[in-house]
Amino acid sequence: MSRVAELAGNLTALHARVGAACAAAGRDPAEITLIAVTKTYPAADVLILADLGLTDFGENRDQEASRKAAEVGAAASIRWHFIGQLQTNKAHSVARYADFVHSVDRVRLARALGAAARAAERDLTCLVQVSLDPADAGDGARASPARGGAPPARLAEVAAAIEAEEGLTLGGLMAVAPRFTEPEAAFAPLRRLSDVIQAVNPLATAVSAGMSGDLEAAIQSGATHLRIGTALLGDRRPPVL
Repeated sequence: MSRVAELAGNLTALHARVGAACAAAGRDPAEITLIAVTKTYPAADVLILADLGLTDFGENRDQEASRKAAEVGAAASIRWHFIGQLQTNKAHSVARYADFVHSVDRVRLARALGAAARAAERDLTCLVQVSLDPADAGDGARASPARGGAPPARLAEVAAAIEAEEGLTLGGLMAVAPRFTEPEAAFAPLRRLSDVIQAVNPLATAVSAGMSGDLEAAIQSGATHLRIGTALLGDRRPPVL
């Protein structure tokens, strides 16, 4: 089977899953944005999926993402989503190619991205990443949540920091279900947490949650953006060097 046929078949199956999940949740599939997570896959796969109609692509490592974005260039009209944990010293690099940054989890990073966006003369849409780990649900005492994300108690603070930065737009919320937690239970707070973000900016309605294994639960809980890797591209390959 050619790679084009393989990806086309996977995309058809994915659309069917999303459609069924939306029907079960009483939602319109048009509300859902699919983000193809192309980490470890070549730019050729990005171009194939763009030809198949996808417009949104996610990466989680700046070194790989920056090369891939440069390789694709203007060959396809796509939007790049940076979805991985981000150090402040990478903000200037990410700001040169990303359209969305999903993993803003602290005020310092929001400020670094704001400065980087202004230097690059670009506008970035930023989502606040929240930790769904029950250990972070209290006063936010843990300095480094295991899978990244701001403790819920600090969501408004990070959202306000994004909103204050020229060059940044507050887009909404991002979350990853903790390991060894049922996704239905993990994603249950998403609507309430999204309300915290929308209290800062009512237009910040994006909810980035759900991956290949738990997209149905994410849709049921209000996700608007799904980050899909394996179900679309297949099992992970060695990293692109």
